[in-house]
Amino acid sequence: MKVYLEGVLVALKGLPETLGVSLFALVVGAALGLCFALMKKSENKLIRIISKIYIEIVRGTPMIVQALIVSYGIPLLLQGKGISFNWPHLIIPAMLVCGLNSAAYMAEVIRGGIQAVDPGQIEAAQSLGMTKSQVNRLIVLPQAFKIVIPSFGNEFVTLIKETAVLSFVGVVEILRSAQLWSASTFETFPAYIGAAVVYIMITYPLSKGVTALEKHMAKEIDQK
Repeated sequence: MKVYLEGVLVALKGLPETLGVSLFALVVGAALGLCFALMKKSENKLIRIISKIYIEIVRGTPMIVQALIVSYGIPLLLQGKGISFNWPHLIIPAMLVCGLNSAAYMAEVIRGGIQAVDPGQIEAAQSLGMTKSQVNRLIVLPQAFKIVIPSFGNEFVTLIKETAVLSFVGVVEILRSAQLWSASTFETFPAYIGAAVVYIMITYPLSKGVTALEKHMAKEIDQK
């Protein structure tokens, strides 16, 4: 039993990196996701195409492949062109990859929230002389973000689990901490059980909180 407890404690050492990357990715994903969602609804065909291509490429490729490209592929490509480049710390490309990956999924979530806003409110605002920018900023986006808040929580839970792939590019997060301990002690099963326990300790309360928030917001909508 003691060795399993040690496995949990070792895995916990990677918790700051896991949470740090996940929080950064959520913020970047929400910001860029908003941009791509608005681009996808743009009247400019080229802007819509750019947004669609980005979303399809990111959602159509595994995050581990994206992480390998950014962490190792880009530096080698630049060196092949005579440019000396190395990431000062592998946590930087990891954060970028998770943020850019999250943006593609958040874009669709935010776009769904925008489409859920009552079109009658938009028409009423436009009839009062409000510009498209004012309608989006004052009416559409505040309501859309309120609708998608639970989805933000689900995305955060997903990001926490997906950061495990960053162990393949040298980031010492929860899984990598367990792997290093396993390699040095040969306690393979306790190491990975410890990692699994830590992930559950984080994601289970968050998932329950998101579910409670969804129910609360659903009641508010029904009351209206």
